[in-house]
Order: sequence, then C-alpha cells, then structure tokens
Amino acid sequence: MKRYISIIALTFGLLLGGVSAHAEEGSGLLKSGSDVRDQASLQRGAKLFFNYCVGCHSLKYMRYSRMADDLGLTESEVMQNLNFTGARFDDPVISHMPATLANTWFGKAPPDLSLEVEARGTDWVYTYLNSFYLDPNSPIGWNNTTLPNAAMPFPLWELQGMQTADMTPAKAGEVPVVEKLVLSHPGKLTPAQYQQATRDLTSFLEYVSEPAALQRHYYGIWVLLFLAFFTLLASMLKKEYWKDVH
Repeated sequence: MKRYISIIALTFGLLLGGVSAHAEEGSGLLKSGSDVRDQASLQRGAKLFFNYCVGCHSLKYMRYSRMADDLGLTESEVMQNLNFTGARFDDPVISHMPATLANTWFGKAPPDLSLEVEARGTDWVYTYLNSFYLDPNSPIGWNNTTLPNAAMPFPLWELQGMQTADMTPAKAGEVPVVEKLVLSHPGKLTPAQYQQATRDLTSFLEYVSEPAALQRHYYGIWVLLFLAFFTLLASMLKKEYWKDVH
C-alpha cells in the first residue's frame, strides 16, 4: 500500500512541478500570475494586443486561424474584431507599419513579439508593462524601470494613467535612480483592473510563444495518469509472478 501511495504522490508531484518552477522564474520581478489555460484571459489579452500593439508589433509565427481555434473564437469574430490590417484568415499576424516609418520614429523596426515571453519570461513582460513613467529627459517623454531608455512610447497610458518617478536623493558622484513609481494621473482603469489587463496581455503573449502548450498541458495530465496506472499494474503483476519464488 505504501508503494502505491508513493506512486500516486509522485504523479501529482510531476503535475505540479511545472507550476512551482514557473513561480520561481524572474527573481526580483513582479509575479505575473499568467495562466494560458484561462481561455477568457487569453481572449481579453488578444483584444488588448490587437487594439494597442499590432500597429507596431507583429506575431509572425501566429496565424489568425490558429488563434481562433485555440481561443474558442469564430472566423467572423476574429476578422471583425481583431483583424485591423486587412489580412486573410489564414495569414500570419503582421503589422502594417512601413519599415521606413519605423526607422524614422524609433531608430529601428519594433521587434516581433512571437517569442518575447519565451526569451524574457512572463514576469519580465508583466513587470515591463507596469513600469512606464513620465520622463521629461527622454526623447519620447517616457521611460521604463525594467528596460531603461526604451525607444517604445507607452501604448497603454490611457488605461493605466501616468506614473511619475520618485528618485533617490542625489549624491556626489552618483546618478539618482528610481526609488518608486507613483500614479499621478489615473487612467480609465483602476490599478487592480490595469494589473489584470496586463496579466491578460502577458498570458496571451505566453500562449503565442508556445501555442502547443495548451495541448501539451491537456495530454500531459492523461499521460502521467496512464504511467501511474501502468506502474501500479506492473507492480501487481510482478508480485503475482514472483509470489512462489523464495
């Protein structure tokens, strides 16, 4: 009986192991709390991306049709509410910002975000979206504590509002650093609502970075349960075969 209990405990430990590992990533950053298994969150995140981000950023490895299947959306819903570039349903998500205009505005083309979460992690992306502040010394008027001197202006300022930075006292030979951010001009959303919005957007980008994760999570549970059952059956069979051997 102890052996069987150990097998069951090991199975569920493997199931929960991925969650624990994910919670530890991004030390020193805000915890995103993103969840690619929350379809409603993914749908809200997709809405935010296509309303605020796709004007500059592409998702060249994601097709509108694949996104519709994974997020439980119809072709009509996607084409009417999420497609603002005139693309076909089977096309990848490509921004229509001309490269020459991007170079003029930002110095280089905005990066494709298909693998942004894969490269930096969910906590980094979530913290970045919550770390913009007004900076009169910046050419674009904004700065970011997670990525200082970023060339990107803050696209979600209407939702969050405007944050200002409280700087550390200036000392001889030292450059003042941001001590904390203060919401000086509230936006359309409350702080809690804005945090949920950026969590949804982070979840969507996490899904985009590995769409197969939805199927992998689903099938992984059944595979581990099968292995646990097979191990239990093999153990009982071994015991039966060797019961007369001393």
